[in-house]
Amino acid sequence: MGLAIVHSRARVGVHAPEVRVEVHLAGGLPAMSIVGLPEAAVREAKDRVRAAILCAQFEFPARRITINLAPADLPKNGGRFDLAIALGILAASGQLSKDALDGWEFIGELALTGEIRAVDGVLAAAVAAGQAKRKLLVAPANGFEAALAADVEVRTARTLLEVCAALDARKELPRAQPRQCVPGRQPDLTDVRGQTQARRALEIAAAGAHHLLFVGPPGSGKTLLASRLCGILPEAGDAEALESAIIRSVSGHGLDPTRWRQRPFRNPHHTASAVALVGGGSDPRPGEISLAHNGVLFLDELPEWSRHALEVLREPMESGCVTISRAARQCEYPARFQLVAAMNPCPCGWAGDPSGRCLCNDEMIRRYRARISGPLMERIDLHVEVPRLAPSLLRNDAVPSESSAVVRERVIRARGLQEARGATNARMDQAQTYAWCVLTSSDSALLERAVESLQLSARSLHRILRVARTIADLAGSEAIRTPHLTEAIGYRRLERGRERTAA
Repeated sequence: MGLAIVHSRARVGVHAPEVRVEVHLAGGLPAMSIVGLPEAAVREAKDRVRAAILCAQFEFPARRITINLAPADLPKNGGRFDLAIALGILAASGQLSKDALDGWEFIGELALTGEIRAVDGVLAAAVAAGQAKRKLLVAPANGFEAALAADVEVRTARTLLEVCAALDARKELPRAQPRQCVPGRQPDLTDVRGQTQARRALEIAAAGAHHLLFVGPPGSGKTLLASRLCGILPEAGDAEALESAIIRSVSGHGLDPTRWRQRPFRNPHHTASAVALVGGGSDPRPGEISLAHNGVLFLDELPEWSRHALEVLREPMESGCVTISRAARQCEYPARFQLVAAMNPCPCGWAGDPSGRCLCNDEMIRRYRARISGPLMERIDLHVEVPRLAPSLLRNDAVPSESSAVVRERVIRARGLQEARGATNARMDQAQTYAWCVLTSSDSALLERAVESLQLSARSLHRILRVARTIADLAGSEAIRTPHLTEAIGYRRLERGRERTAA
């Protein structure tokens, strides 16, 4: 009787729980069975492993082989356990030392020739292996990604034969090295002409991590402005960048190891479904809101999105995570994104334009704006009008605007003040809001009058306070002054627009 235990990792959401591959050889008719809640791709591993062992010139034991993937209640999918199963069979049959497997974790799919193929979600597995104080062996194609994890030794091997030679101390496997991160060129704010108020709102949004809505006619620069937000955000820290990279790794879209530190900018089409936004599927994968974690989610033509797709954004905008529940499993993905949305003011797009070309009546405008629910609009901190520019402002010889680098310095200083308080302004809880957004008695009365006049909810009131706090931080002020508060109130554009339409 032979028994061997090999360590590997599954993929569940953004986590990589440990899986013990237990291989038992017993007498009886030759047979091979895999237990432990394996899916089809895992059950098919018996054929891939058999061919790989034979091609590596090892003997495949003609005995009854039982393979248990523990814990048994954890679903297993994909070919990521092939390498661990093959090494377990070789160790249980005495062709490989069992002691050599101690302190290692193995992840990789086997080709029939014994070649080790890459799998997804390796970065999460590398982080977990480092926390467990074990070394990790992966395919060469996964090496650059796995090497991004700190405090873990990652080795790569091309074939099963190379792995066995290394475990027998007959060969030294190369250590995985991360590729040099190449800073990508971000679109610059210098390209934006005019739009002083929209640029100001973009800076406030970046400084406090606030959600932002641009409202304006076609071609006024809404998309141009939104694409510049990532360029004025502070550089992602190691923990933030690693979180975003892990989500990209498990998404199935692949991870570029040379750009893993860049903040994501996601721009899905308005025909995307609710599942595409939040994630899901029989094998749950992260959606657009999770792929935008620690970055920007841009939704253009907001009223053209389906109502159901937009409503699924409400909970993640508050909680910063999304839970996908299925009959057999439940996955939780982080989704702390910064929403930037754009819309036209009416169906034809020209309401309020001085040219008078808009042909929409009040009822058409009301129905158009009603496609976006009130609760969703309350969660957007800044509502900004982006008017059509005069042709003279678009000339090549017009005075250029401030660059992203200049604005980014002010944003970084404001973020530094917020870090000292313990949270970015948009993510302050109720207690922090009351503690850091203190108003004078006259300003409190001003805010109360504005709330009554605009018929705002308590959520909108607190968001006005947080935006005012960000404006004060940009000004370097310890206290919120009257100009900061009045500017914050002015950014509740849509409520005022609905009031005028109803009137």
